[in-house]
Amino acid sequence: MADLATAFKIEQASHAFPWTEATFASNQGERYLNLKLENAGQMAGFAITQIVLDEATLFNLAIHPSWQRRGLGRTLLAALIAQLEARGVVTLWLEVRASNRGAIALYEALGFNEVTVRRNYYPAAHGREDAIVMALPLG
Repeated sequence: MADLATAFKIEQASHAFPWTEATFASNQGERYLNLKLENAGQMAGFAITQIVLDEATLFNLAIHPSWQRRGLGRTLLAALIAQLEARGVVTLWLEVRASNRGAIALYEALGFNEVTVRRNYYPAAHGREDAIVMALPLG
């Protein structure tokens, strides 16, 4: 991703518990397919995805709060899915906070299925929160 500084600002604005700069920087390189989404000439969001053999894991997706609820997350995911399919990836995995109903609804609308729950996975304001693991068969 060419514009890490802008992406990191979007990360901080979009998540209550954002990644650190070190974590953000370490999720770059040849094993990753990282996309940015621009809207009106500005970076509006990004996706960070790691590919291992014929599977990929979406580690992080964020749309800047000022651009949310406009279909940009769906647009970004559709572009990501198309690129993964072109690379021969057969399954896209992700984890999502159990409280993130908007994201879960989007993932389900795109064909993701719930696989399992990781209890107490994410930090939360009052302790820990479950992660829902989801998978999308590609191809």
